[in-house]
Amino acid sequence: MVVDRASLRRFAWLSIGAAVLTISLKSLAYWLTGSVGLLSDALESLVNLAAAIMALVALTLAARPPDDEHTYGHGKIEYFSSGAEGMLILVAAGSIAYAAITRLLNPQPLEQVGAGLIVSVVASLINLGASRVLLSAGRRYDSITLEADAKHLMTDVWTSAGVVLGVLVVSVTGLNWLDPVVALLVAANIIREGGRLIQRSVLGLLDTALPPEEYSRLETILEGYRQDGLEFHAVRTRQAASRRFASMHVLVPGHWTVKQGHDMLECIEAEIRAALPGVMVTTHLEPLEDPVSYRDCTLERHAEPDEVGHPSG
Repeated sequence: MVVDRASLRRFAWLSIGAAVLTISLKSLAYWLTGSVGLLSDALESLVNLAAAIMALVALTLAARPPDDEHTYGHGKIEYFSSGAEGMLILVAAGSIAYAAITRLLNPQPLEQVGAGLIVSVVASLINLGASRVLLSAGRRYDSITLEADAKHLMTDVWTSAGVVLGVLVVSVTGLNWLDPVVALLVAANIIREGGRLIQRSVLGLLDTALPPEEYSRLETILEGYRQDGLEFHAVRTRQAASRRFASMHVLVPGHWTVKQGHDMLECIEAEIRAALPGVMVTTHLEPLEDPVSYRDCTLERHAEPDEVGHPSG
């Protein structure tokens, strides 16, 4: 699906609005109860706001058209954004753990639990709604920035659920030490989610190949042409956020004219684009019978003695 990347910024604004509202509500919940668990929830929402602003900047830059210095576009900025968001999640986890350990060493009773929990639940419902919208948009438009933001918000929802449960247990049992223990468990869960985001971002920056299901579609197309006598090698794929790239060498009978070869490449490229919408396909034509055609199967090809100079003829 080809989409105007600039239009995705509206989802980042949705995330910013949700973050501002939930920060206000969760801060109120902490003020009412004095729960360090609810404080950890509010601190994570501050990170949500920073992440949402970062997502807005990343989507704005990613929407820029290719230029002389960035001929493949600016889509990879989304990986920097999601990686930075993963780091922010880890920072939030550290802040939560620090506050929890401090409270664990000095437990304190909670106040106005009922009102505080109601406010926290309302804030969580706001995050849940925003998360579902962002996750759907991220998957539909292949935006790792929106998907990362959605998962961050969903982490916040699970955090809030754990905190609310912990505060309820504390209010019923009077075991005040349970409040910071719940906050520590929340921090551990957040660390896991942040680590996953960072890992995915690093893989994206390393030009990861297309997912297996997409590569399988590509291979199915090529196999059809192989049965007609063509060969392929140096088949490579990579992805950069929403962009897909595929390159290959196409070996055809040497007696074909340039036009015959060109027409065949056009057919192959069109079929690949139909199966993988939005993919940029690069092909290189070579004769089947020429041994030189098989020297460049690997990524690196070093100059051969007989390649220096002009071809004979």
